[in-house]
Amino acid sequence: MTSILSAFSPVSLEEMGNIRLMNRTDTKYLVSLPTLREILLYATEYYRIQEVDGERNIAYHTIYLDTPACDMYQAHQNGRKIREKIRVRTYVDSGLTFLEVKNKNNKGRTDKKRIRIQGIDTLALDGGEEFLQRCAWYELSALQLLLENNFHRITLVNKAMTERLTIDTKVAFRHLLTGAEADLDNLAIIELKRDGKSASPIAEILRQLRVRPSGISKYCIGVVLTDNGVKYNCFKPKLRMMRKIAKEII
Repeated sequence: MTSILSAFSPVSLEEMGNIRLMNRTDTKYLVSLPTLREILLYATEYYRIQEVDGERNIAYHTIYLDTPACDMYQAHQNGRKIREKIRVRTYVDSGLTFLEVKNKNNKGRTDKKRIRIQGIDTLALDGGEEFLQRCAWYELSALQLLLENNFHRITLVNKAMTERLTIDTKVAFRHLLTGAEADLDNLAIIELKRDGKSASPIAEILRQLRVRPSGISKYCIGVVLTDNGVKYNCFKPKLRMMRKIAKEII
């Protein structure tokens, strides 16, 4: 994978900040690692890769919070279109950590807000309670640490600077209450964020490779894989699809 990534021209964080996707659509795809390699080979002609301090495949660490009744997980399982996720995300290489709130409306658009914090142990001291009171449906005191998630992320931007593509691999989970662990072996999660009016090179590449959109939540799948006690009827088709894709060989 490293040799493929080295074929891309780099794009800096400063340049990435100039990408404004005001009329944005988000589409997720799930692919096997062999398929991902083929996608990346095609994409080198049309995309640049985000590089931070020489790194092109950046390590992320996330801890998801939820209520004791797992209200945020249950909202997704029950098919609610208006949903919320609360997480603490650390960019491992830089050590930067943020408390983040993601709200999804009934039109499928996502609004994300965040504040910088020192770490998971200083949420209250760093203003987490006040931040959640302003931006979330839940107070900090009503939440518990539920799921730990590690992955590596590749970020591509098209040369026209009208879309951004994130690719997550080595996705692994640990349930902080059950202690169970799981990973998405041989799978990659691709998310395309683009201007709704712009043509997309990667969308065409994926179409040619017969890769179809597949909405997937790392948080929800992680909970399903590490907690045998949760209801997961909504996610059974996703689990079957994941197992099928993981067996693909090109």
